[in-house]
Amino acid sequence: MTWEFYGLDERARKLVKQQLADAIEANLPAKETQILIKESHKMRQTVAYGLERFWGEQLRLEDKESAKANYWRNTWNELVAILKEGEVNLPQHQDVDAMADALWRISPENQQIALSILTQLCDSLVWWTQRYKSLVTNNNK
Repeated sequence: MTWEFYGLDERARKLVKQQLADAIEANLPAKETQILIKESHKMRQTVAYGLERFWGEQLRLEDKESAKANYWRNTWNELVAILKEGEVNLPQHQDVDAMADALWRISPENQQIALSILTQLCDSLVWWTQRYKSLVTNNNK
């Protein structure tokens, strides 16, 4: 396998900026917006529990905290797009059992690749969250 540049840092920056824009558009208070974008820290921690746990977090948050659920979903979709460029295909099911089964059927090598990319993507999300957090208090008090 050769090294490919997939622009993880730029993709992460766009994800964080989109979350900020969505929060501002929804007129979320600054404190709620900061909590929302800090979800990237939870994403990074969740990587350790595997792909199925990361994917499922959007479902857990769906009814209670839709903005957070959307952030998780957008991050997952970005991961799927990145991996597709590298010819690693992640399943896309709405059914929890079907998705969990499909994720467990991914080859160990592709699971390792997916988790490595997800780790780096989340590291970049955390970094950009730290850079943009000052915009929250300046733009939506």
